[in-house]
Amino acid sequence: MADILGAEVDEEGFLVDLGDWTKEIAEKMAKDDDVDLSDEHWDVINFLRDYFEEYQIAPAVRVLTKAIAKRMGKDKGNSKYLYSLFPYGPGKQGCRFAGLPKPTGCI
Repeated sequence: MADILGAEVDEEGFLVDLGDWTKEIAEKMAKDDDVDLSDEHWDVINFLRDYFEEYQIAPAVRVLTKAIAKRMGKDKGNSKYLYSLFPYGPGKQGCRFAGLPKPTGCI
């Protein structure tokens, strides 16, 4: 196991203890992936964290896309927009940055 800023992560970079998440950890993960977190990234990260708090599951990309479209509009709730923010997958990479478990259905 490795760690990011003292927080233990698994072999895919997901936090082992979800309670360890901080914005600084998200920023470090993003920097390691060559992603500069913008307000648009944080909108999705915060959405993911709220979704997880409500449903106790990390959404797969199809569910994420539909839920974001419903809350933020179709201009943000589409694959092209989400992949522009999270090039390694909005579900998987977005959840990792948000300190959530790997979404079900992600290989």
